[in-house]
Formats: sequence, structure tokens, C-alpha cells
Amino acid sequence: MATKVHNWQVIIRSDQLCTNTQEIIASDLFRELLTRYVARLDRYDSPLLAALEVFRVEESAQEQNKGSKYDIDRLALFLSLLSEQGLSLIAGQVGIQEINSVNRQQYREFVEGLYDFWREHQRFLVADDNDGDTKSLSQKHNEFIDTIDRLKRLVLQSYRGIVANLQGSIPRVYRQLPAGSGAGLLLQQLDWNTLPYPYDQLAGIPFIQTAVIEPPLVYYPKRNVRQGVFKPVDSNPLCRTRINREDWYCFPVKVGPLLIFMHFHKRYMSLAVSMANLFELADRLEIVGHRPDAILVFGVDPEDLGEDQTVYYEDHENNVVLGVVGRTDEVDYFGYVKKMILTLHNTIMIERGMLPVHGAMAHIDLKEGGVANVILMGDSGAGKSESIEAFRILADEYLRELIVVFDDMGSLHIGPDGNVYGIGTEIGAFLRLDDLEPGFAYKEFQRSIFMNPHKTNARVVIPVTPYEDVIRPWKVDMFLYANNYQMVANEGACIRVFDDPEDALQVFSRGARLSKGTTDEQGLVYTYFSNPFGAIQKREKHEEIAGKFINRMMETNVIVGELLTQLGLSGMEQKGPEAAAKALLSFIQKTCESK
Repeated sequence: MATKVHNWQVIIRSDQLCTNTQEIIASDLFRELLTRYVARLDRYDSPLLAALEVFRVEESAQEQNKGSKYDIDRLALFLSLLSEQGLSLIAGQVGIQEINSVNRQQYREFVEGLYDFWREHQRFLVADDNDGDTKSLSQKHNEFIDTIDRLKRLVLQSYRGIVANLQGSIPRVYRQLPAGSGAGLLLQQLDWNTLPYPYDQLAGIPFIQTAVIEPPLVYYPKRNVRQGVFKPVDSNPLCRTRINREDWYCFPVKVGPLLIFMHFHKRYMSLAVSMANLFELADRLEIVGHRPDAILVFGVDPEDLGEDQTVYYEDHENNVVLGVVGRTDEVDYFGYVKKMILTLHNTIMIERGMLPVHGAMAHIDLKEGGVANVILMGDSGAGKSESIEAFRILADEYLRELIVVFDDMGSLHIGPDGNVYGIGTEIGAFLRLDDLEPGFAYKEFQRSIFMNPHKTNARVVIPVTPYEDVIRPWKVDMFLYANNYQMVANEGACIRVFDDPEDALQVFSRGARLSKGTTDEQGLVYTYFSNPFGAIQKREKHEEIAGKFINRMMETNVIVGELLTQLGLSGMEQKGPEAAAKALLSFIQKTCESK
């Protein structure tokens, strides 16, 4: 029925889907699940083992029983029969008369635990689109969604049948918990304009063309912070890699105006699925016969890369930027996927003479008059995203319209009219739950993917803005640095405006912020232009572009300054961004005309 890929991850092939409870229990997946569950109970000396005493085997027979103290085959037969008959009828069929003497509640708790153990796994349903053009896109999507629903119904029916026969009665209350796949992926083999060696080993890796997620999804990646920067290298790292196509998929995404192929090892399925909430998925017509602007290969054999496990290479000969990440627990964090993709984006933008901006941009239209397109620039934890979320909180009272153009990374270009315009990269946001209002997670529950919600730096990935709004050029009215480390005496002091381009450039270039534990940094730190994702690596060229854009903005009456979010100060995690948002709205009302 499925292939277990890594640790707590299960991939189920739709063409191998079981049709009834007996097939499920007879499957290799169920046996492995049952064996691992019993082993965990034994490891922790669980009271639930009392229900399994009748299935215990002699010590001399444990080696033949794959090391288990319990007869897994007989236990599986017991559960299979229990799905169809009552407890009192099956003792003889299993060959254990003592079954009837075991407390029904003990069996019930064991089954409930097994069911929860299954639901703890990251569960993915994968289907191949082999129908070509014989079916419409809507037909394919509907059939795939029906398959996902069928798996969920089958698991629920199996669980409920066993529980009902244990209780001897039908439940009066049903709880429709997510029991099938947490996410489904429809794959298609597509012929893109494959690059020559060493990229040819990526040919034949199937593309994700449809993603179905059942939120809220909760994933538990191995790491909760990102460390260091991505290192540029002088030679193509793919020349040293060995790609087994059977272990890889490709998530093709549109990052602003760019097309980027993210090839990922199946070990990182949860990170890839989370991309569906963050980036626009490219369709078939945008892939077939085309070459991407950048390629990310996430999860190569770490021995192929050596000391540096997160690197990128500017392949000028083939006009592509390549990112490569090793397959280790150290990169099992969504920030590595997101930031490497944005590093590739920024590298290309700098080469094209545009200014990548690590920050957030919003179109703000006030009820009382005043419209502005505002950019808040700042590194992770500076308060840019949190201030945008504070705008949402204030929306009913103050705003006619709020459009988030980008939440983390965008780029600036100069239009034909000489004004500076901004475009975004992502349709979603990767937010730090610790700094959001307490009720935020509940309001966004129905469309969110949560990551390590029980830890510091817990994160949520949510869709925010339609792609059409993300790539639409927005004339910049305000360009502000998000200062998270300075206290303000009153709300009116939250905004400082620069008169001299050199003063502005100094503050923006210094990139000071108080670290919030989103990376491995501590205390007051400095990052060139708040952007370790391409700007540092191409600093000389970036400095020239940044100076040009700061000067052009001030020449065209763009307000350039600082917004003091106070996010890094203890006790100001919610109050600081909210005060900054209110001050900014008041400033817009006084200085920006309605459009």
C-alpha cells in the first residue's frame, strides 16, 4: 500500500490503495506500523502492554519473530477479525482462548493509541497523471480529490469498525479527524528544455502539478532555526552528485517573475508540501519546452558536497543559477528551502540591475483618506511581518483596503516614468507565532501549516495574496527601515524621516537589529542591507544599485526613513508592532493623498 521513506514519513501510492480493512491490515505498511507501535510501548513500559500479554511469545522464539516480544502476525489477525466480529466470537479463530478474559477497555485504549500513532506520521498520497490529454484538467483534479477522500473514509471505517466491535455498540458521537493523507500530490512527467550535463540527471523527475492539503497541517521538522549564509562556489556542485530519480520530485514555482524548479528528495516531503502555501505553483504550459531561471536541488548525498552543505553556483554558460543543499537533519527546517530559493531570486535580480529587498510591502488605503504603498525593510525578527499583521488587526477600524505585496522578499525597479516600483516573490507568509497576537493561530487555523508549534520560534505558513497582485508593479511611496531595538517615548516618535540620502544609505546598509532567535545569532547584530540572501555575496554590485535606488526615491519624493517596531524589546512583541502600525497609519493620513 505504501513506501515508508524516512522516520515518521509515509508515502502512499494511489495505484496501490487498499479497498477494504482486511487489505489494510494485510499490507506491509500496517505490519510495520503495528510493529513500531508495539516496540514503542515496550520501550516505555506502557500500561497498554497489559492488553498484549496473551500475544507474548517465549524468549527463545523472539528471534524468529523479528526480535519482537509479541506475535505481530497473530495480533494483526486479531485486529482483522475484530473489524468484522465481536470480541467474544474470535478467540477460537486466533487460537488464544484467554482473549475473552482481557478487559475490553484495555483493548480499546490499545486501538486508540495505534490510531493516534498512525495520525502522528506525516502522510502523503501520491498519484501519477498518466492520462495525457484524454481527460480534462477538472476531471483529473476531481478524480484525484476523490481518491484522497476514499483513503480517509477507508481509514475511518476500519478504525470505527474495530472500536464498535470492541464496545459492542455503535458510537453516538463521531469525530471526523484527519485520518487519511495530510497532503496529496498529483505528478506528471513533463519535457522541459533540459540543460546539458550535469543537469541531465534531473531529466525524468516528475513535476508536482496539483497539491491538495488538508489544513490545519502540523509538521515537526528536525530543526527550528536556520544557521549561517548560503555560500557561492566557483564550480558546479552537480558535477559531484549522484541523483537517483526514484527518490526525487520537482516542485516548480513562480518566484515573482522568475521560474524556479525545486527538485527535492522525498525525505523532505513536508517542507516541499509547505511550499504550496508560500509560492505560486507553475503549470504545465510554463514548464514544457522552457528552461527555468534557477534550479534548487534539495537533499543530495552530503558526502557529495563536502564541508559546505548549502551552496549556490552562478552558471553563466547556461544562464541559470543553481542551489544545492545536502541531505542532513541540519537543513530539516523550512527556512532553508524558502531562503535558498530567495537567494537564487536575489542573485538574478542583482545581475539584472534591480534591487532585492528583504522586507515587507503593503498597499494601504485608509477610510479617513490617504493611500500609500509602504515597504518595511529588515532582517528576520525586525518586525516587518508583525507590523503588517498589526495592520490586519486594525483593518476594520482604519482601513478600506490592505494588500500585502510581499511579506519577506521583493525587488525594486525603475519604471519608464522614472519612479521606483516594487514587485513581490511569494503568495504566502512564513510567520513566527511567538510574536503574533495570541488569537492569530485560531483565526488562521483553517488554511495554515504549522511547524513545531510547541517550540520557541514556532512558525506558520499561510497564503496571503493572489499571484496577480504579487507581480503587479506598485509605485513605492514610503521606504522605511524596520528598527526593532530602540525604545520610543511616545507613539508619534515611531517614525523618523531622512533628509540626506547618505544618512539613509548608512542606516539601511548597516542593517542593525536585535536578534529574536530566528537564526543562530544572539543580541544586537548587523547584516549588510538586512539581506544575507545574495546582497552580502554580491556586495560590490549591490552597493552600486542600492545607492542609485535610494537617490532616485528621494529625488521622486518617496518618504525614506525608519519605523521603530520595538519587536526585539522584552514585553513589546505585540505592543511594539501595533504602536508602529498606528503611527504609520496616522502618518499616511497626514502626508499621503488619496489616489
